[in-house]
Amino acid sequence: MEEHTLTKIEIITRPSKLEELKEALNKIGVMGMTVSQVFGCGLQKGYVEVYRGQRYNINLLPGIKVETVVCEVPVDQVVEVAEKVCQTGRPGDGKIFIYPLSDAVRIRTGDRGPEAIMDEK
Repeated sequence: MEEHTLTKIEIITRPSKLEELKEALNKIGVMGMTVSQVFGCGLQKGYVEVYRGQRYNINLLPGIKVETVVCEVPVDQVVEVAEKVCQTGRPGDGKIFIYPLSDAVRIRTGDRGPEAIMDEK
């Protein structure tokens, strides 16, 4: 039997890219994901806004974080799809982080490892 390793991938990008990213990941076999609304800053460092004559530095910009764990879908394929969908060429396109996982547990059944994230047959 082939040994599968677990890898967690976090994609932080623009909220406007969420639906397109979900569809593209589903097409390559990534079905399970967690999506969070996040705020952060990178190289663009935010912007200045004027409200009632007062200047405010807005240095945390809204984003989304899509987290998924893969074992059968190649990590490089997930990264390639995410880059293609999220890249606009402007600051704020986001980042992709890749982490090796030592284990996963499906709480309901107690399945561990790759079986914990794979579809039940």
